[in-house]
Amino acid sequence: MPSNLVDVLARQGIATAFPIQAATLPDALSGRDVLGRGRTGSGKTIAFALPLVAALMADGRRTRRSYPRALVLLPTRELATQVHATLAPLAEAAGLRATTVFGGVSQQRQVRALESGVDILVACPGRLEDLMRQKHVRLDDVLVSVLDEADHMADLGFLPGVRRILDATPRDGQRLLFSATLDNGVDVLVRRYLDSPVTHSVDDDASTEPDIDHHVFTTTAADKPAVVRELASGQGRSVLFMRTKHSARKLARDLTQAGIPAVDLHGNLAQNARDRNLAAFRDGTVRVLVATDIAARGIHVDDVNLVVHVDPPEEHKAYTHRSGRTARAGASGVVVTLQTPAQKSDVAQLVRRAGISPTHVSVRPGAPELMSLTGPWAERVEPSAATVSASAPARGPRGGSRGAGRSGSGSSQGKGRGRSGGGQRGGSSSGSGSRNASPHSGSSSAPARRQSAAEFSAGRRGR
Repeated sequence: MPSNLVDVLARQGIATAFPIQAATLPDALSGRDVLGRGRTGSGKTIAFALPLVAALMADGRRTRRSYPRALVLLPTRELATQVHATLAPLAEAAGLRATTVFGGVSQQRQVRALESGVDILVACPGRLEDLMRQKHVRLDDVLVSVLDEADHMADLGFLPGVRRILDATPRDGQRLLFSATLDNGVDVLVRRYLDSPVTHSVDDDASTEPDIDHHVFTTTAADKPAVVRELASGQGRSVLFMRTKHSARKLARDLTQAGIPAVDLHGNLAQNARDRNLAAFRDGTVRVLVATDIAARGIHVDDVNLVVHVDPPEEHKAYTHRSGRTARAGASGVVVTLQTPAQKSDVAQLVRRAGISPTHVSVRPGAPELMSLTGPWAERVEPSAATVSASAPARGPRGGSRGAGRSGSGSSQGKGRGRSGGGQRGGSSSGSGSRNASPHSGSSSAPARRQSAAEFSAGRRGR
């Protein structure tokens, strides 16, 4: 490995390779096509970022305007932003330039960056095809092509565009494909575009199983809102999943009005709002993210303690991807699925197909099982007449009514439990503000003064 790249990792506290990295790096660095199979959070970004940058350093050619020399394809804007954040310091150390291309924002900045000369292009298929049709970018000089989260691109219907894009790259270029599964046409990509690929899979290695406690809580429809508030009140970061954009927006607003500042993430948000909300969640300004399935693979945030399926997903793959937001980078985590009595049959089939054996318990607000996940509550904040609108920005601390933290994680869960090694952390995007709570810098572990909803709405920070 080039020493300047090793130095970048060392400054980030990264000294030991994850299994997917240890498996794939020797072949990828030697120029072989690689098929890497590993779940989200297994360290795939560094596994392809290092050989990509090293290959461009070894090539030494000058990059032409509008002709990038490396391409990384991803399914979502959030992933593109996060992969770029991990790649950027490596590229800078090598004297290379990297940029992102995705929809939902003006293309003018992207066009200017391409025309000034970009070595590494991190892109989503839709916007990249638009720019290719407009002749703003050409892929004739691409030495290394990377497909990350290929199975998710298949789920979203992107494979026809991916094929057109890869057809525009040189046939003799190196291809690195990373995917958790090879279904829904991903296997066709492998056969068509990878030349005698070396396959590495870490899914069968028990040491890479995430350390997750899975629970199914049964509650009545009447008690469910209060149960959700108790789960969201813990000290650590929580991701709450909803089925629809409207319900995600409403729950984030309701939690904020109840004194539990939360931000939402769904397809109806403009890109700048999505970036602000994710930045607020990452930097600890808010500890609760309410999301639709857009975030199941769209965000990589370390130190998420709890994932709650407020609305159970419709199929087992979505359960796996949602649950993968916790227990990342060697940490442990808890996953809770809420069900009403009418949903028992569907949830039982869901967890069976997901291959996990959760603990089952019926709960009401204040149940010991809830306390074991969130810790003892701090004094409850009563909302005042001043409410926090989901459409108007409000500023506040990280969580005026939070408890003292999780005191336990319940029982183990059979097949769904394991442990991954680690200590690595990916990059994060920067930004400020949010839709429901404008972010301020701060640590998620720092104590926050209890604060009324009126103060939160008025923009006063706790000390």
